[in-house]
Amino acid sequence: MAKKKMILDLDTGVDDALALAYALATPDSDLIGVVSSFGNTQVTTAGENTLKLLELLGRTDVPVFIGAAHSSTTDSFETMQVSMDIHGKNGIGDVALPAPTTALSSQTAVDFIIESAHKYADDLVIVPTGPLTNLAEAYQKDPEIENLIGNVTLMGGALVVPGNVTPYTEANINQDPEAADYVFKHAKHLVMVGLDVTLQTLLKIACIGNSITEGVGASSGSATYPSVLQRDLGTEKGRVFADIFDYYIDAYYDLDINKAGAALHDPLAVGVAVDPNLVTLLPLNMMVTHEDGRTIGDPTRLRDPHKNNFAAVAVDEPFYLER
Repeated sequence: MAKKKMILDLDTGVDDALALAYALATPDSDLIGVVSSFGNTQVTTAGENTLKLLELLGRTDVPVFIGAAHSSTTDSFETMQVSMDIHGKNGIGDVALPAPTTALSSQTAVDFIIESAHKYADDLVIVPTGPLTNLAEAYQKDPEIENLIGNVTLMGGALVVPGNVTPYTEANINQDPEAADYVFKHAKHLVMVGLDVTLQTLLKIACIGNSITEGVGASSGSATYPSVLQRDLGTEKGRVFADIFDYYIDAYYDLDINKAGAALHDPLAVGVAVDPNLVTLLPLNMMVTHEDGRTIGDPTRLRDPHKNNFAAVAVDEPFYLER
């Protein structure tokens, strides 16, 4: 069976960086491109971060496209202070990487999505880990692709747990609720990998190797997880990713988000995109409220026997963390 073709839509911060590495490493998909968005940082910075990471990972063949610089209802975007606190001023834990030898594509993110949808149709998987502005714009520009793109698996939303921006709102959805609502209602098949499951998958302090707090969070219950990002590997890739995630884990600790480690939000979406069996899915046609960005069942579509939305409500944490 042919591999699925994957497009990542990244606002490249720390967990986006690991999502990128996961997408390149998994044998179950072929990453054909990355589109950039605003969110954790400015859109151009996100694109440049992606180019730098692709170079580090030895995959300069993967093109990077610039997408939306702000939400569908605003004229500009300013990175939130909390985003800089969590991801660093440069988006990747303030770790300095060499300037990339490759350039951003001249084609727009929206046009690349549309082109890929017509080329690969049901074999295309799109994984947005930031706001859904790019995908909503692509749907609106060419409504035909709504029935072509086989799978949208996004990191965002919160159904049965509180949000991380307001009591109901998760950060990615909060960046552009109107665009998110449009995508939820128009995608042929959409899986929401929200805080309901991502908060259950922590990169523990002990996983980094030589981290500041030796041994904290090394196990959960009876399961002990192997080192995920060890400096002991002796590779530049391992060192850079460990440095990036040290910043992330320190931020979670210092901001009192979680003292045990940092949530693997974005890479979990990539994991679920290639293997939905990592999570338990609830079929539920959803909407996003425009006023507060709440992801919730859509009363007008609840009784529709055809479900196009699926919310992840449980995750096989040990199996995923082992991966």
